[in-house]
Amino acid sequence: MASRLPLLRRISKLLRPLPSSPVRPSRALLLLGSSRPSHSPWSFASSRRFCSDPLNLPHDSQGAAAIDYRSVLQEDEFHRIANSTIHDLQEKLEEYGDIVQIDGFDVDYGNEVLTLKLGALGTYVLNKQTPNRQIWLSSPVSGPSRFDWDFNAQAWVYRRTKANLLKLLESELEKLCGEPVNIS
Repeated sequence: MASRLPLLRRISKLLRPLPSSPVRPSRALLLLGSSRPSHSPWSFASSRRFCSDPLNLPHDSQGAAAIDYRSVLQEDEFHRIANSTIHDLQEKLEEYGDIVQIDGFDVDYGNEVLTLKLGALGTYVLNKQTPNRQIWLSSPVSGPSRFDWDFNAQAWVYRRTKANLLKLLESELEKLCGEPVNIS
């Protein structure tokens, strides 16, 4: 125990606040075995100050729109609207499959996931995200999107681009398959 006493005193000194700052030295100093706090730009105080700086985004940047939590759906209402949307979409996509001549066209619904396979053209996956009250879409054309229910538009809308879920699908499917589709 006596041999550990100098080491414990040294560690105790490192954990004391600096006279010029209320911030304690970083644990990295303990790991590096330094006997006194460093004032390098890599110290804990500097990195904390750096992380607290504002993002300084341009005013015209296309960030996500703020969520108005007063308009978030209750869980039972979310399930009702989302299930209705997905089941209607499934029926219309199955009808669309009878019109288009695409090898590998298949519509499948299971475990609350709607999958539209278009053979070599790609696969769409649509599913509910209950905790977020969103419908998520994975598209071979536009990539991943997260749609929120818009009470005013009575539609699922992607907040970043303001795209309507059903209109987006209509547009992409017409381009991919060469046949117009009406699913909205």
